[in-house]
Amino acid sequence: MTGREDKKLNDLFFVCSLIEYIARKTKNQRSTVVNALGKEKLEHLYELADVYHSENIDKLTHELTTEYGIDTGSYDNVAVARYSIPTHWDIGKVYHRLVAEVAEKSQKSYIDALIDVFNSWIVEKIDDYNCSMYYENESYLYASYKAGEPL
Repeated sequence: MTGREDKKLNDLFFVCSLIEYIARKTKNQRSTVVNALGKEKLEHLYELADVYHSENIDKLTHELTTEYGIDTGSYDNVAVARYSIPTHWDIGKVYHRLVAEVAEKSQKSYIDALIDVFNSWIVEKIDDYNCSMYYENESYLYASYKAGEPL
C-alpha cells in the first residue's frame, strides 16, 4: 500500500470517476456508459488506471466515446440540479466506496461489482443531486442497495 489508500481501490476510484465524467459529457445514464464499454474494456481501464489517470480526461473520453460508439444522449442530471453540483471526482468516490463494499460482501471482483452497481436502481438516486442520497455514508448506501430501496 502506497499513500492513504490501497492502489487497487484508487484505481477503482479512477474508473468510477471516469464513468461519471463520460456520462456527464455525453448526457447518458451511467449504465449506458458501463454497458457500452463492456467488461473487458472496464477491466483494461482498471488494470491500467495508474497510466490512464495521467492522461487528459477529455482526450480519453473522446477516444472511448468514439471507439465504443457512445453517442450523445438526453439524460442530463446536471442541468436539472437546483443546488451545488458535486464534481465527477466526488461522485466517483461515492460509487467507488459502494462498489468496493459490494465486491467485498458478495465475493465478486471489483469490475463485476461495478457492473452490477451501475446497472442497479441506486444509480438513479445517487444521480439525483436534488436529494441527499449521494452524500449518505457508505454503510447506508450499501444497506439500501441490498434492500432494493432507500432505507
